[in-house]
Amino acid sequence: MHDLTADLLAEYRQLAELCATLSSEQWRQRTDFYGWTPWDEVAHLLFFDETALLAVNDVAGFEADRAALAREFAAGTEISAIARRRFNHLEGDALLALWRQRYEALVAALAAMDAKARLPWYGPPMSARSFATARLMETWAHGQDIWDMLGREREPGPGLRHITHLGVTTYGWTFVNRKLAVPQPAPYVALQAPTGEDWAWGEPSTENFVRGPALDFALLVTQRRNRADTRLEWAGDAADQWTRLAQCFAGEAADGPSPGARSSRR
Repeated sequence: MHDLTADLLAEYRQLAELCATLSSEQWRQRTDFYGWTPWDEVAHLLFFDETALLAVNDVAGFEADRAALAREFAAGTEISAIARRRFNHLEGDALLALWRQRYEALVAALAAMDAKARLPWYGPPMSARSFATARLMETWAHGQDIWDMLGREREPGPGLRHITHLGVTTYGWTFVNRKLAVPQPAPYVALQAPTGEDWAWGEPSTENFVRGPALDFALLVTQRRNRADTRLEWAGDAADQWTRLAQCFAGEAADGPSPGARSSRR
């Protein structure tokens, strides 16, 4: 857990440092992700980092909170509205300060856990390792929305390796979540890391594969880019279906951006 939580903390801190540079106007500028602002993005991360702390430290409290959230969803309330209601009294700088407190506490708690320890979440229980990886992916993806809004590129950090691995291991989830048959065999995945390393999963194949830059793959599976706007290559029916639908995060099946768009979610 030490290396994973160190990478998680680095991802949190990189985004927090970016947000610390935002002007009051930029905090309220719309991104392409559902039209959320950076304030909304951070409030969303803060909301679930607080519930993650409950999952780690107070299972009964988490279960009560999860049930309350389910009732809100059943009544048609969107998560963005729930987070706004909870943190609306905070301006950007104060929201950022509270988020920093929460994620530092969460990382410290996760670092002290056994990687195989089970934690409750919104779905089946997760291992502490998977839990930390999911928080890293979520932070990276919502951070990407802010980098895109600012028209800036970020330096890929060590967390990219965890996100690509999650993207590969959720191959089946992409289809199960849509109530579709899972194409078999899963494609061979061969990615080039920003460091020049080669990362690969599965049995090598020249007929059923996804290959290309690791960053582009991460953008695809987190639905921040359409496959047409990446440098990825793919071959075979399974790879074609997967790159069209890929979704590495939990929740209802979602559609990624259309070609030429950063996000189709508005």
